[in-house]
Amino acid sequence: MADTMIGVIGGSGLYEIDGLEGAEWQTVETPWGTPSDAILTGTLNGVKMAFLPRHGRGHVHSPTTVPYRANIDALKRIGVTDVISVSACGSFREEMAPGDFVIVDQFIDRTFAREKSFFGTGCVAHVSVAHPTCPRLGAACLEAAKDTGINVHQGGTYLAMEGPQFSTLAESRMYRDSWGADVIGMTNMPEAKLAREAELCYASVAMITDYDSWHPDHGEVDVTQIIATLMGNASKARDMVAMLPALLGSERAPCPHGCDRALEYAILTAPDARDKTVMAKLDAVAGRIL
Repeated sequence: MADTMIGVIGGSGLYEIDGLEGAEWQTVETPWGTPSDAILTGTLNGVKMAFLPRHGRGHVHSPTTVPYRANIDALKRIGVTDVISVSACGSFREEMAPGDFVIVDQFIDRTFAREKSFFGTGCVAHVSVAHPTCPRLGAACLEAAKDTGINVHQGGTYLAMEGPQFSTLAESRMYRDSWGADVIGMTNMPEAKLAREAELCYASVAMITDYDSWHPDHGEVDVTQIIATLMGNASKARDMVAMLPALLGSERAPCPHGCDRALEYAILTAPDARDKTVMAKLDAVAGRIL
């Protein structure tokens, strides 16, 4: 068995993990550029932890400029095995109210201005993202949220938009009524796809801050109200994260859903045709298979 290392990518409002022993900020260099920030590492209840603020401390990266490839590479490079994404989102469902959490299990990717893969010319690979999150990891997040008294919903489709503006009313209605999305955010894509390419288990915890713009009783998104809800959600998220080490344990068996073997048959480029420069950049994310 390998050692478990839980990597938490914190979104808007979540900038730290409480109670980390031996906590230190670690600078990690990657072939894909500089991550959003240094990574806070330490142990929590005997389990290795890593925390990366997605937007950087001080919130310096927009959803479009977050260096997603560098972030995932850096986490894999330091030994992370399981990635928990925590992010703010809007809700398309009356029952999914501001302050609630959703354990996302599907995505609709509407982003268009981001690099979405580690692979390309020189080394081509196609991974399956039919089921883009890890059920085992999602179940642990669900249990942790319930144990801390959070009103949490199991399963939901996350519409990833480019941003940074919020939706028009017409878009909000379309995503909700025609496309069947449950929540909307700006950061889980291509993050989830890259985590799969890096053979990392990935779970998405969406923290609801608002009803987007579709709700007749709430009007357009109000950033002041969002920030107030955000702060309350961040406190809940820290409580939830604190429960995860006990649920996941310090020793990690192979993922029963194959997340850690996603590249097994994904690389199509023949070994003698692979670009050596590209191969060198893939040393962390695809080293097991290459």
